[in-house]
Amino acid sequence: MRAIYADKPSSVDPLSALCIGEQPEPADSDTDRVTVTVQAAALNHHDLWTLRGAGMSVDRYPVILGSEASGIAEDGAEVVAGAMIVEPRWSHDPVRDPARTLLGENLPGTFAERVSVPRHALAPKPAWLSHEEAACLSGTWLTAYRMLFTKSGLRPGETMLVQGAGGGVSTALIRLGRAAGFRVWVTGRDASKRAKAEAIGAHATFAVGRPLPEPVDAVMESVGRATWSHSLRSLRPGGTIVVTGATPGADANAHLNRVFWSELRIIGSTSGTLEEFRRLCHFMHHHNLRPDIAEVLPFTDARQGFERLLASDVFGKTVFTWQ
Repeated sequence: MRAIYADKPSSVDPLSALCIGEQPEPADSDTDRVTVTVQAAALNHHDLWTLRGAGMSVDRYPVILGSEASGIAEDGAEVVAGAMIVEPRWSHDPVRDPARTLLGENLPGTFAERVSVPRHALAPKPAWLSHEEAACLSGTWLTAYRMLFTKSGLRPGETMLVQGAGGGVSTALIRLGRAAGFRVWVTGRDASKRAKAEAIGAHATFAVGRPLPEPVDAVMESVGRATWSHSLRSLRPGGTIVVTGATPGADANAHLNRVFWSELRIIGSTSGTLEEFRRLCHFMHHHNLRPDIAEVLPFTDARQGFERLLASDVFGKTVFTWQ
């Protein structure tokens, strides 16, 4: 079958490891796995990290990329494939599963014509979303939902700061936060992306590192080194930083004196549970929210999408299809 995969890790030139070609068909060895015919799959920074070799041993390559998708199961049902794969007994608290992994990591990913997924990691595709839109839910939007509603402790009327204006998680946070009644502030390097952030719901936007008019109640942090110090400075005493990644790398200077003196809370957050996914879909339907899709590309043009993500030249999600 056709697939997009990394044939090797390359920290210096990650796109040199990107391949489009034939890979083995999924081999479902038991009834607990389902082969899904992929209709659409969303691109994430995790795919760039895999090309770079971050967190992956060389013997795991080649690996099919992609961690979230929408498709059709063997019985004809339209489904969404979950990004994080855990044992069923840990489904209520995925982070406690010592063997947890992602599609596109220890398991073949979703950038293929077909992908094998544990039955318990599938969810029904919302009928009111297209496959392209649904492909953004199980990793990107579910991550944003968990950050806001499970981890942040925010209440309606309080102020949240989203670091980074253009990414998929950031755009989801903006739309979810606005619908939930939070005051949404956003930072960004690019003026055009800040304007787009305001167009989709941000109450105010600021250049990266600029002092804010007042401290915020919580910061949604997915950037890392470039914004970490600003995130700490922007929080009110007792405020919360919810961290879901460090796109360009982590910050070795954690400013621990400010953390303990202001009793700041730093909370990690990953993708969510199937129950959170159901609540996310209900919330999105109630508020008529849809993912912001920058472009839909055929899988044969995948390199173009990777190049734009690597250059941060994207607002929202890039989605690949076989159509």
